[in-house]
Amino acid sequence: MEETPPIPLLLTERLHLRPFTLDDAPTVQVLASAAEIADTTLNLPHPYPEDGAKQWISTHTDKATTSNELTWAICDRTTDQVYGAISLIVRPAYHHAEVGYWMGLPYWGQGYTTEAAHAVLAYGFNQLGLERIFARHLARNPASGRVMQKIGMHFEGCQRRHLVKNGKFEDCVNYGIIRSEYTE
Repeated sequence: MEETPPIPLLLTERLHLRPFTLDDAPTVQVLASAAEIADTTLNLPHPYPEDGAKQWISTHTDKATTSNELTWAICDRTTDQVYGAISLIVRPAYHHAEVGYWMGLPYWGQGYTTEAAHAVLAYGFNQLGLERIFARHLARNPASGRVMQKIGMHFEGCQRRHLVKNGKFEDCVNYGIIRSEYTE
């Protein structure tokens, strides 16, 4: 009997969100190596380490089963081309989760991140029974904030000089949505 994967397949009109495989590593390596991606994401280093994609992907199954951290490849529904990544870090004791994402530079401005984030919110509220989902972005990355707004999240404040990125203090902008505010 085959075991149920810890990271489920999620479908949207144009995309499918699926677990990453090691076959995706070369694509992830190229996409994640773009300085523009790393510059405005919280956790991507630049330069991206050689074999960083393989190492990152190899942690996903363990993190999904032991840490409730689900990471999906955002892929074209027809071609399976990887566009980016989206994750949901679930804290069952608190009935909440944090969503985070990055999109490859060639795919910016096409609505893919918003579409993927809608699917992850639906999964979090409908399948996991979460009460709250939140996200954050660097203040100098307003495009990420627009994604959060488009999926129904509300501005919850700015933590000034909250993070250090590339040796500089960064303001962190927080958004969230609770179950009663969520609509599909």
